[in-house]
Amino acid sequence: MSAAVELIKKMPAAFTGDGQDCTIQFNISKPMYVTIAGGACTASEGTAANADLGITMEDDDLVALMKGELNGMTAFMTGKLQIDGDLMLAQRLGSFFDPAKLG
Repeated sequence: MSAAVELIKKMPAAFTGDGQDCTIQFNISKPMYVTIAGGACTASEGTAANADLGITMEDDDLVALMKGELNGMTAFMTGKLQIDGDLMLAQRLGSFFDPAKLG
């Protein structure tokens, strides 16, 4: 299992409780999505029916981004990160999760 899949599976435990209700699709080696609703977070395999945000990137780059080792704007400008949907949500995504709990 890839490090990115493991990281996404850790997201519910790393959720800070600070985030709007939304669905975030991660298009990585194995598609997964995270749903935030009512102050809780769940991670699921597959493709979400109506994602508010789609993030497409290489597995290693996603891990670095979520751990704070890769700057989101730099990743976007260099083509390592493709975003589909709510750009404002993408900018706030890092604040929804505790990077220390994703390691």
